[in-house]
Amino acid sequence: MERAIIYDSSERLSESIVSDCESCVSGGEAVDRHVFEERFVRLDEGGETDLIRRRFVRGLGSLGLKTEVVAIHKNACSTVMAQARVQSFQIFARAVARLRDGNANVKHAWYGASGTEEIADIIQHGFGPLNNNRLRLSPDNSPLESVKSSVVDKEGLRHLLLCRVILGRTELVPRGSQQCHPSSEEYDSGVDSVSAPKEYIIWSNRINTHVLPEYVLSFRLPSFKGDVEIEKPLRPSSPWMPFPTLMSVLSKILPQRDIALISKFQKDYREKKISRHELIQKVRLIAGDKLLVGVIKSFRAKKIPASFKQTR
Repeated sequence: MERAIIYDSSERLSESIVSDCESCVSGGEAVDRHVFEERFVRLDEGGETDLIRRRFVRGLGSLGLKTEVVAIHKNACSTVMAQARVQSFQIFARAVARLRDGNANVKHAWYGASGTEEIADIIQHGFGPLNNNRLRLSPDNSPLESVKSSVVDKEGLRHLLLCRVILGRTELVPRGSQQCHPSSEEYDSGVDSVSAPKEYIIWSNRINTHVLPEYVLSFRLPSFKGDVEIEKPLRPSSPWMPFPTLMSVLSKILPQRDIALISKFQKDYREKKISRHELIQKVRLIAGDKLLVGVIKSFRAKKIPASFKQTR
């Protein structure tokens, strides 16, 4: 079984905090001031800064322990064109909401940049040419893929853009798919998983109307060398255990409400609504690793020790 990276998904970036582009005057050292000085303002500690930092670090799981967030800057939206982009985003959000039963499905998402020059260019001119006619973004609570695509600058820093994104109605676009536009007019964007997306896909004709960059998070990973090192998978030294057998055993230990929830996720997996990896993670979250390891070990001995029974 693979080790889960679990974070508190109940904490969300408040729309009241990050819904506009008002300026915040602050002092202190800036990151690449010569690039940012006319486009961004550095945020003071506290408030939205702490919320964004905490959300980012949590989303990295164990890798977050190695991460140093150096600064968070905010798009000042100080030019006429920048203000026009904000108004355009709001107009499209209202339009999508009218098409999708009142829900524009606006989220926050990360973009891994090659450096501050690319970020400045995006702010001034918008996103440029894309691979396969699509822009890949990471959900705000799962920034790992964007961290992987970011590039270290000469100061040893990496930079992510935190954007507001109009997703509208999403469709499943599996990883490796060559799809380059919505499959029909019923959809506005894509996700790699319906139940727990790690990637949002914005098609090329919508990237500069449906994506609004708001913040730049600059961070350092001293031991990061290109490939993210995740904790090694938890692999019990027991033989493989068939899922039906596992369910039969768990039904004698866990409360019925937990068994019903696991059964629902198993059904979602059979219907290809979630991946096998997602199914495993959900079972682990419900049952707990200690119980699962014990059950699988006891499967070798064909018995369930009483010490593994839980009272809930």
